[in-house]
Amino acid sequence: MNEENHRSSAHGASQQRWNFPKLMVSLPAWVESVIPPLGHVYRSDIEKMELVLRLAHLNIMEGSGGPFGAAVFDMRSQRLLAPGVNLVLSSKWSGAHAEMIAIALAQSLVESHDLAASASLRCELFSSTEPCAMCLGAIPWSGIRRLVCGARDQDARCVGFDEGAKPQAWSALLRDQGIEVRQDVLREEAVGILREYIALGRQVYNSKINAPGAPGA
Repeated sequence: MNEENHRSSAHGASQQRWNFPKLMVSLPAWVESVIPPLGHVYRSDIEKMELVLRLAHLNIMEGSGGPFGAAVFDMRSQRLLAPGVNLVLSSKWSGAHAEMIAIALAQSLVESHDLAASASLRCELFSSTEPCAMCLGAIPWSGIRRLVCGARDQDARCVGFDEGAKPQAWSALLRDQGIEVRQDVLREEAVGILREYIALGRQVYNSKINAPGAPGA
């Protein structure tokens, strides 16, 4: 390469710029038609879990994601703050679990990374299935003060989902951090949604590194 071509090549390289995509995750359009009107007051844990399970089921039927739903509620007003559904496949982001979506939307709405920062709010997270290792780690940092779950960890594992490495006494660890935990709310219905997802032949989207027969598995 002569000197002139070398200078031209070097100049072209210096003009190149990274072109990173924007990280944007939005709820499917159908979600708004499923939830009650703004300001609706929820009367019980059952009613709240029914909404979350409806989100999980329709997420399957609408083809927008996995069999998981979640929602953040304000315990003071008993109103919905933000819903969430699993969007892993559609967003192409392994972190787009229903709990993470609901927490992220709630934090955006209150304009704070800490849902416990406002004295006017006391937030609880409802999840159709107990949190995986990732979501479990996010809960204490989010400002959530109460967690209510439907299906158990082993229910998700039984149908093929990898929930990650979690402490056996994870619920006790959350309680030690001042986070109330309630389990098995409409568990049978929640398990039915997991099984329906599998019966329909939908994708179980664990990382290939954890797949049977993969190197190191």
